[in-house]
Amino acid sequence: MTDNMNPFEFFIQQAQDMAKSMNPALEHFNPKGFEALWPTMPKEWMEFAFGKSFNREGLDAKTRLMLVLAGLTMQGAQADSQLRITVRHLLEAGAKKQEIAEAIAQMSMFAGIPAMTRAAALAKEVMDEQEDDET
Repeated sequence: MTDNMNPFEFFIQQAQDMAKSMNPALEHFNPKGFEALWPTMPKEWMEFAFGKSFNREGLDAKTRLMLVLAGLTMQGAQADSQLRITVRHLLEAGAKKQEIAEAIAQMSMFAGIPAMTRAAALAKEVMDEQEDDET
């Protein structure tokens, strides 16, 4: 591992090198490209698919997505695309940026500071992208 590469960058580079060695066409593979395949669902659709439609007394979509965010953080925030997509969906479901930050921060007690920091950085990427789109 080089001095200027953090462990996550190192593992990503290692995976890309391995994929390239197995299939040269994967040389320019970028996991972020997957995110474009799943556009953000409107809040109403999330409620229909994951919320109150089938279980009227159950959790709403925002709460379900907060649980997903907590789980992804607990796993060490290693699933970049999934975490970013979840943050996008949370914002669409009406979550405030502060609520998302608090959910991630809460996981520091269980997942550790590195996982929390990684999840927070990924969430910030999404929030910054959305701010750029709004301007």
